[in-house]
Order: sequence, then C-alpha cells, then structure tokens
Amino acid sequence: MDTLCKLLLLILLTLLTACSSGRYQHTNDSTPSRLPNQAELKDATPRAEAYSRGGNKNYQVRGINYQVLTGAQNFEEIGTASWYGRKFHGHLTSNGEIYDMYAMSAAHKNLPLPTYLTVTNLANNKSVIVRVNDRGPFHQKRIIDLSYSAAYKLDMLKTGTATVKISSITNFNKTEPRKQTIVVNRKKSVTNSQLTLALTKNYIQVFATSKLDLAIKTASFLSTKHSQTVNYPEENNIYRIQIGPILDNTVINKLLRELKQGSYPNAYLRGL
Repeated sequence: MDTLCKLLLLILLTLLTACSSGRYQHTNDSTPSRLPNQAELKDATPRAEAYSRGGNKNYQVRGINYQVLTGAQNFEEIGTASWYGRKFHGHLTSNGEIYDMYAMSAAHKNLPLPTYLTVTNLANNKSVIVRVNDRGPFHQKRIIDLSYSAAYKLDMLKTGTATVKISSITNFNKTEPRKQTIVVNRKKSVTNSQLTLALTKNYIQVFATSKLDLAIKTASFLSTKHSQTVNYPEENNIYRIQIGPILDNTVINKLLRELKQGSYPNAYLRGL
C-alpha cells in the first residue's frame, strides 16, 4: 500500500506542476545554453511548397485583427527584427510544426506559411535566408521574429533587436526567366496580345514619402485593410508605397477608385 500511495502522490505532484507551469516551460524567454554549430548556421534552402493547412487564416490576437496575405511575390519590408529562443523551443508553431531555435526559421504576422525570406541586417549588411512557419511578433513596432540561429548569424544578439530588410523568395529556379522585350517599328506590326503585355500596369502607387516610418505604417495599414501585398521600394531616399501585383483588372480598378475617393486622391496605376 505504501508503494501505491507514493506512486499516486508522485503522479499528483507531476500533474500539479504541469498545470502551474502553463504551455511553456519558461515564464520569460532566455538565451540557449550553447551557440549554434556550423550545420545549424546554414541558410534555409528555398523550395516550392504548398501553403500549410494551419496558420493561414485571418486571426485575432489581443483584440487586433490580422489578415494573412494570399501570396508573397515581390514582398519587401523594412523594420525592427527580434528573436525568440528557449521559452518556445520544442513547442508548436502556427502551422503545426515544432519550433527549433537552432533552425533557420522565423515568425511573421501576415505572410503565408511557409514563406522563404532573405533577411539583411542593415547595420552590418549580414544576411540570412529563413523559412517563415510561425506567427508574430505581436509587438506592434517589430516586423519579424527570428530563430536564435538566424539572430546569431545576423550578429544581433547583443542588441536584441536590429533594423532589417526582409525580401521574399518566390523564384525557385536557378536561372532567371528571360525578359520579354517588344520592339515597335514601322516595318513590323504589333499583335493585340503583345500590346496588352507592353501596357500592363499591375501596381497601384499610392503616394511617395521621404519618411521611412510613415512608409512602414502606411504599408502595414494598407496590407491589412485590403489583403494585398504592399511594398515601399526606396530610390534616392524616397519611399514609394505600391500595392500589387494585382492581375485582375476589375479588382485593381475597384481598389484604385476606393483609394482615390478616400485618403489617397493622387493614387495611380503603374507597372514596375
């Protein structure tokens, strides 16, 4: 009887400990006990993957609604990156995988899962390729949460955060496709299909600004509101907020009218 009582007491204590500890083993996140090895510092290998069944629906966290993008083509974003480690290690990610702090992975609020990204630390120009398989960070001033190995490779562990540029990888071919060029001259007529290709404008330029913070906030707002990819490429210190590509003429024209009748009367269609 004594042995049975001791066994039951041990089981009860184990259950009480599990209930009191919650989902994660650590109340606060912390640095791993060892550094990544050379194998763990290799970039993720981009490849074509079907989007996961989990983690790709619009969702709400702390009263804030988040919309998941339908694609990652031409996605670029500049902002603050953070990283997450031991607290989440071994637990489920948003798409149902197991988080490994030594893998080259990341969390993003809006990109479809999985998405491959190039992440560049703008302070030292170091880059890493990661695979996005989780949601977060839900700190509104941060755009991406990196795994411990990714953060280590970008040399951002001392500061904890870094200003980064993230760019989607969606072309998985080793060679870039040849660009189509249409030459118009008096000796050769141009077909309707060629003319349509030449005149295609799949982007809406909303406005331009020299203020990076304004570009980031506007892009995030428009992306969430309209469920479209929004970029803000920079040239000569000017950030051009652009929505697209949108291949459906009905959709792009409707969105353009909505923007012009709202807060962006100077929005216009353009190509790349």
